[in-house]
Amino acid sequence: MTPLYAQDHDYSMFNVLAVDDIPLNLLLVQKMLSRFNFKMRTAANGQLALDAVAELKPDLILLDLMMPGIDGFEVIQRLRENPETADIQIVILSALNSNEDVIKGFNVGANDFIMKPIIMEKLLSTVVTQLQIVEAKKK
Repeated sequence: MTPLYAQDHDYSMFNVLAVDDIPLNLLLVQKMLSRFNFKMRTAANGQLALDAVAELKPDLILLDLMMPGIDGFEVIQRLRENPETADIQIVILSALNSNEDVIKGFNVGANDFIMKPIIMEKLLSTVVTQLQIVEAKKK
C-alpha cells in the first residue's frame, strides 16, 4: 500500500544523491524511493559524492558511512565546512549502528540516521520529512 504522503505531493523538483560503495544497496534505495519521481543520482564512494555535489547541489544526500577512501563521516565534515554545501540535508544509511557511531554521525552534522538493513517505511518517512524541511527553507 502506498502511503498517502507519496501520492498527494509533487517531489519531482527535488534532487537526491544516494552514496554507497555497494551497487546492490544503491539499487535497493533507488527502488524503494522510485515512487517519488525526484531526480535521483548515485555515487559509489565519498570522492564521487563530493564531485557530484560540486557538479549539482542536491537537496538531500542518503549517505553510507563505511566506504573506501573518504568515508561518510569525512564527506559530512567536508560538506558542513563549505558554506555552499553546509545546508544540505544529510541522512546516514549505515550498518554501523553502535551508539558511538550514531552520536559521531550527528556530531559531524547528519540530520538523521537510518540503520541497515533499511526498513522501507522508515526510509520513506525520513525522506519525506527531510524534503519537507528543504521545502520550508526555500519559502
